[in-house]
Amino acid sequence: MAVLNVRFTKTKRDKLAQILWLSNWISMVSGIILFSLGLFLKIEIRKRSELMAKGDLTSAPNMLISVGVIACFINLLGGKICYDCTDVDKFNRWKLVVLPYIVCTFCFTFCILGGAALCYTMRNELEESLYLGLRDAIRFYKDTDIPGRCFLKKTVDMLQIRFQCCGNNGFRDWFEVQWVSVRYLDMTSKEVLDRINSNIDGKFLVDGVPFSCCNPNSPRPCIQYQITNNSAHYNYNVRTEDLNIWMKGCREAVLEYYTAIMKFIAASVLLIWLFELSVLIGVRYLQTAMRNVVLLGDPQSDSDGWLFENNFVETAKYNINIIKQLGKANQVSTVSGMNDPNMDIQTANHGPKNIPTESIPKP
Repeated sequence: MAVLNVRFTKTKRDKLAQILWLSNWISMVSGIILFSLGLFLKIEIRKRSELMAKGDLTSAPNMLISVGVIACFINLLGGKICYDCTDVDKFNRWKLVVLPYIVCTFCFTFCILGGAALCYTMRNELEESLYLGLRDAIRFYKDTDIPGRCFLKKTVDMLQIRFQCCGNNGFRDWFEVQWVSVRYLDMTSKEVLDRINSNIDGKFLVDGVPFSCCNPNSPRPCIQYQITNNSAHYNYNVRTEDLNIWMKGCREAVLEYYTAIMKFIAASVLLIWLFELSVLIGVRYLQTAMRNVVLLGDPQSDSDGWLFENNFVETAKYNINIIKQLGKANQVSTVSGMNDPNMDIQTANHGPKNIPTESIPKP
């Protein structure tokens, strides 16, 4: 018994073919959107790749880009098929192609769904990559004279200004690293030497932060040094001066930014997947309705369309058997016990010891 059977008149079939033709063109636009979203996400990740540890963060955007390109070609073919389905003679050219097209497109729609799932699941990888990358960037902040690291100071400062953040997890991360270059330290100063000698690693550590951590919304001039020393500043309390520097860590701020982008992309991809699936269902109805018209032999007659001719399990077994038989169409089995298609054809042995009598000349 057919599943979700629908009766189609000639007019309804033509309208369905026209709607699906238009929908496939809209789906081509959806493919371009998928490509654009993947490209946008890839560019956004590369913008701050210097602040991320090396990792596979491009799998989601690469998949969206690939899926978008493939979707354009698939929907272009689908549009051509649906356009020709208004004519029975033209449909006969496609009748052997439509079912494999539907099966392949159905599998492809799950690749689109996989792209949405990757956008949701890459958050943990991104968080770990940002944590390790920002940790190293803060550590090398002072190395403005070392090739390969000289750009990190500007990159970190621009990041903290752009995202209104400070440090990796917070502003106290700057207390644990020497972020002032030695070339800017007065090595004859007793205070500087005392700080260096008091540290087991010989680092110049201060309870201060770079200027990019300063909050311009603060009502007082920014306090960059001796942040934890209340007595060093007039009318100052480190616990209440929340507006003096940014409190949020850059890892959290950047992660929130990328999370918002990925949620938007995932939602958009999910909507595109639902639209592609609805178009595919329509193509299936059109294919079965047109096939039944061909069987009836009357292009003007009514016909039935369905999603599954039998129940799902039987339909799956039937289609699997068809796929298996496609590979055996022109093969001869050599397995013992299997019938040879040529075994009933009589052959003559014209070897040197068995010459046909008809070929021997009579004396």
